[in-house]
Amino acid sequence: MTRVVMLGGGYVTLHAYAQLVRRLGHRVRSGELEILVISADDCHSFHGFTGEVVAGILPLERTRTPLARAMPLATVVHGRATHVDTATRTVSFVRHGSRTTEQVGYAELVLGTGGQEPRSSVPGLAEHGFTLRGVGEIGGLAEHLRTLLAGLPEREAARVGVRDDPRRRVVVAGGGVAGTELAAAVADLGGGRLDVLLVHGGEQLLPELRGSHPRLADQVELELSRLGVRTRLGTRLTRVTGQGAVLTGEAGPGTPTLHPAATVLATIGQVPVVVPGTEDLARDPGGRLLTDPDLSVVLAPGVWSAGDAARVLHPVTGRPVATNALWAIKAGAHMGRNLARRLQGRPTRPFAYRGLGQAASYGLGRSVAEIYGLELTGGAAWLLRVTFFLRFMPTRRGAAAVARDLAGVLLTGERVPEAPEAPEHVLREADGQRAEEREVPRPGEVVPRGAGLATWTT
Repeated sequence: MTRVVMLGGGYVTLHAYAQLVRRLGHRVRSGELEILVISADDCHSFHGFTGEVVAGILPLERTRTPLARAMPLATVVHGRATHVDTATRTVSFVRHGSRTTEQVGYAELVLGTGGQEPRSSVPGLAEHGFTLRGVGEIGGLAEHLRTLLAGLPEREAARVGVRDDPRRRVVVAGGGVAGTELAAAVADLGGGRLDVLLVHGGEQLLPELRGSHPRLADQVELELSRLGVRTRLGTRLTRVTGQGAVLTGEAGPGTPTLHPAATVLATIGQVPVVVPGTEDLARDPGGRLLTDPDLSVVLAPGVWSAGDAARVLHPVTGRPVATNALWAIKAGAHMGRNLARRLQGRPTRPFAYRGLGQAASYGLGRSVAEIYGLELTGGAAWLLRVTFFLRFMPTRRGAAAVARDLAGVLLTGERVPEAPEAPEHVLREADGQRAEEREVPRPGEVVPRGAGLATWTT
């Protein structure tokens, strides 16, 4: 029996599986070929609708598809790969809830392990903040915000003032597409009951979009203003505490100050997940695996990679493609076709996809999009984005459910209900009563330069 092992449960794995089964499904059904998927999450998370989940437009479960359902002919292991030996072509792994290490051999290996935020670069982020890519992170953020809002009556907002109440304050770090979308989603969810502050270390929001499509970048800033999102440029998140976000740049260059907040969300870029045993494979300075034109890893026979874990070069420009869902989907599908060719003894083909465009959403019926250079805004951009995402959801049943939910919200305005009550610990005592970390400044206190706080450029 021939075995293909796929690590990770993201876009690369799903679409590589689909194309491989489309061509060699008969071998899988006969037992001649096995597809073994090892993933730390037993579900595929469709990140395209993350903003809708955070805004309460879609329930989290609409974006979560069990891997066993999405890949019915694969053997799915809910676990973690602990080591890869490319010399012996073996993968060691531990199943979820077990301490026993198992080992399997492979003929071909797909490293679709993706990326993660460099949380260790911001002290306290892992303990007190939220990111986007960790298992359960989006669900935890959505639940936290709904629980928080349930404990903050609207009449109190009018009496105290939204900006004067640290419990209502949300700090979002990162002024790229992800950061602006998430800031908009949080503000949309709050409906005026949350004070959303978007901080960015650069001089302009959306620098990549502004460079090629300044009109769309201007529209995004208008949407953020409409939703009441405040922005501060030249400001970096340097630490997260139980009291809020420590920001550098507010009181002068290099001077950290505490910004009391109940919620801190960081979209601070990503680093590839490195499976032990693959450290010595060819990588770029950012740690991404170097790939040949057919998406096999350079100088690593039988190993393939794409998506956030790999540096894939554009077939025309020769520059690395973007690390987003569209490129991961297309590269994963091409990889699946090449896997089939390799197993059939046929020559592989170079990745030739040239790109489509980009889109981002800032509320129901409000998006910006660029497709083949054509710029769209408003309802047309939103509809184009939704149609594209529905096309690439793992199952038709899931896509139909999302379409029904979106139509329902458009017609009735009803969203995912808030949690019934807010436990005190969820509020994180952002009013400053908690002071276990004495080295952290009090609200409004300026920390002297050189206090030892690490910085991260968003």
